[in-house]
Amino acid sequence: MAKRKLLKLEYMVTLFVMIAVILIIIPVDIESTVQANFISRWNDKFARLEYMFDVITTHEKDEILKSFKRAQNAEERETILINLIEPYFRIHKEKLSKRYTVKYLNKNKVPLTDKYYFEDLYFSENGMIVGIKDIDCKKSDGPAFMMMFDINGILPPNTWGRDIYGADIKDGSIEPFGADLSMDELKKDCSESGTGLGCSYYYNIGGGFDD
Repeated sequence: MAKRKLLKLEYMVTLFVMIAVILIIIPVDIESTVQANFISRWNDKFARLEYMFDVITTHEKDEILKSFKRAQNAEERETILINLIEPYFRIHKEKLSKRYTVKYLNKNKVPLTDKYYFEDLYFSENGMIVGIKDIDCKKSDGPAFMMMFDINGILPPNTWGRDIYGADIKDGSIEPFGADLSMDELKKDCSESGTGLGCSYYYNIGGGFDD
């Protein structure tokens, strides 16, 4: 009887250990799968953005540049850009609520005065949020914008490098944020101690979120 109780106790201990291990592993595995999905979707969006600008450069660049130069202010320039993007990303013209907030990968909230704070946000396909920011409206050498893409929209984590990525757009060229950083700088920025902005380029060139 004592032996049977001992075996039963050993069985229960083993079972509890297995359950504890599973509870530890499953959330990590789910998070990895979700993050991999975000990265895949970002790379797809960026490829589409590149295609869009290739089409514009090939067929409409001169006319579009003239339109931007004729624009009287940043709002008119933004309207032109939205009209260009709309067929590719199905942007809704209604802007997003101000209650939407964004964080950096290091968990710091993006302040209103920050360069990477986007005030003009729009819903797009599948609930995705697209941000547009005119950063060079006074120059006469063509458009200069930043764009951000929150892959899963208003759902959390709303964090750069997790579900939010971005790109610089200037003079018909487009580059993911972080394209000017070295590989070591990218790895540092695309970590829990960094901003996560560089992840936009790091993941685009094949970097892994668990590196």
